[in-house]
Amino acid sequence: MKRMKAARLHSIGNFRVDEVPVPKPGGDQLLVKVGACGICGSDIPRIFELGTSKQKYPLTLGHEFSGIIVDVGENADKSLIGRRGAIFPCIPCRKCTPCINGHYAMCEDYDYLGSRSDGGFAEYCLVPSTWHFIESKNPDTSMEALAMVEPCTVAQHAVRKGGITAGSSVLIFGAGPIGIMAGRWARIFGADPVVLVDIMDEKVQFATERGITTLNSMTQDIVEEFRRLNKGNKADVVIEGTGTGEALGQAIEAVKTFGTIVLMGNPHKDTTIRLSQHSNILRKEIILRGIWNTHYSDMPVNEWKYTVEMIDKGKMTVEDLITHRCSLEELPQLCRDIYDKKISICKAMYSRREI
Repeated sequence: MKRMKAARLHSIGNFRVDEVPVPKPGGDQLLVKVGACGICGSDIPRIFELGTSKQKYPLTLGHEFSGIIVDVGENADKSLIGRRGAIFPCIPCRKCTPCINGHYAMCEDYDYLGSRSDGGFAEYCLVPSTWHFIESKNPDTSMEALAMVEPCTVAQHAVRKGGITAGSSVLIFGAGPIGIMAGRWARIFGADPVVLVDIMDEKVQFATERGITTLNSMTQDIVEEFRRLNKGNKADVVIEGTGTGEALGQAIEAVKTFGTIVLMGNPHKDTTIRLSQHSNILRKEIILRGIWNTHYSDMPVNEWKYTVEMIDKGKMTVEDLITHRCSLEELPQLCRDIYDKKISICKAMYSRREI
């Protein structure tokens, strides 16, 4: 039996590389040789603080991944072997009301590669069916770029849910990878100006060097600076990507009357705002729009397929956000260094650059 390496969580804090059998696909399943797998912000607390969603161990983590199909089950199309692409990790029940209506990210009883079932921090991963595979049509699109499809599509989803169109003015809190990609999507959709906000000088500099005006809310008056950049006007749409009460409060102050705030950032503690900010939500009739994950259905548009298409065409750039790469053997230590704040990253990933 063929063997492979996989980075598995055995218990909270016990994340290590094991040698395990290469899974054999059956039925509609695909065996994917992993090309790259991003370290999500949710992976770090999962490893060191929270454990897996259902306390299932050992579990191969990693849900932001790409690869090449190298084998298929008896019911799958063998012509798929050799094709390259990104993997949609959600495994919906297809029975609940959200699933029936095509809102698979809202499934009430889902499985998930990398958090509930074995994922992409491995040499190979078993994928349930072709439905989860988004093929790249450009042979020059790298595996690392395709591993960025998941967070890039989250950013796209936020921009779409904000109703951002040509001429929209947009302010985005959080200059991490998803914030920067949201800024790029906003520009693709025709927004101007597009401005990012962060509290860390190095993130402000990193995003600025990648062509997006970025402000530091610790040293600058965000409302006044944005108005200066937007002909004296507040923002049509604010995307709040940090999950903090401080940023939400500033978003309320910075958005225009009848404007929209998209709540994209996951909170890590109770969110509080000032009484005056709460009153402003009412007085300005602000629309608060929560988002969750992405939309993976062809009606009205499959956001994952659109992301791959735009990366393939060179219209969406993602690889310049990758600051740290590692082998599978180096992955546990890189995750530990991120958790211990020994390094500062934009995007880090496990990458097999030979494929």
